[in-house]
Amino acid sequence: MAKALIGYLNSDLRTPSRLVAENARLRARVGELETLVLRLSEDNDRLAAAHADTLLDLESASLAEMQPV
Repeated sequence: MAKALIGYLNSDLRTPSRLVAENARLRARVGELETLVLRLSEDNDRLAAAHADTLLDLESASLAEMQPV
């Protein structure tokens, strides 16, 4: 258990500083990618909603044309 806790802590003197720096860099990159995924997901939802609105407008226009005068 103690080894697991020591391995988890960033202050472990046995961990090479290169690995600590790479781990920090990778964590930062994961955060950037998570932010990008969230932004793209929001953009996709917005575009899908706009496309659905366009389809509804086209459908209602075509139904209006089919109504007898």
